[in-house]
Amino acid sequence: MDSSSRSAGLGIELLNQSNYKMWKSCMESYLVGEELWAVVGGKDKDKPEDNEANAEALKKWITTNAKAEFVLKKSIFPALFEHIIKYSSANDIWETLNRLFNKKDIGRLQALENELANTTQGDLSIAHFFLKIKTLCSEISLLDPEEPISEARVRRHIIRGLKKEYTPFVTSIQGWDKQPSLEEFENLLSSQESLAQQMAGMSFSNNSNSAGEALFHS
Repeated sequence: MDSSSRSAGLGIELLNQSNYKMWKSCMESYLVGEELWAVVGGKDKDKPEDNEANAEALKKWITTNAKAEFVLKKSIFPALFEHIIKYSSANDIWETLNRLFNKKDIGRLQALENELANTTQGDLSIAHFFLKIKTLCSEISLLDPEEPISEARVRRHIIRGLKKEYTPFVTSIQGWDKQPSLEEFENLLSSQESLAQQMAGMSFSNNSNSAGEALFHS
């Protein structure tokens, strides 16, 4: 990768419009390692009051905050600098970048939510349908970590999108005292799918034999 896209001395790719989550994770680890995180997102993010009792604490905060500010400012592309130039605390810079880039994920999040709501099994096998739903739910949870999708919600989306032929089988499972895990639920449905395919194959074979016999005797 071009060294111009990395922050000098940090080894972290400069923050741009497409790498915020990776940048945030790497930057947080770096700040913790350099003992700067406290003023960015930890217990010392608020500036101490300027009075005689807080003189030493204030002096330490100003120094630590300046170091953290410098690290954050040198780790972003110049085009983003206008968004943070007016702030004088590392925490304000951190929160501003967080709002800026999380806001840009809203469109993607809404698109995934819509896709999840409209996804049905259709011609997919049970395994592929489960994988598609779980992948969508995983992406949504990554974009919205404060409200991750629970296993119960994943199950509801799967049940809603299954072919109608599985409704009686699912209803019988829902009557069990102990509900199966999501993995067990998938295995049960896959077994039911295989059984249905076998029955369909036997029916086709019998119909073919009957047609052949009729043709032979005609």
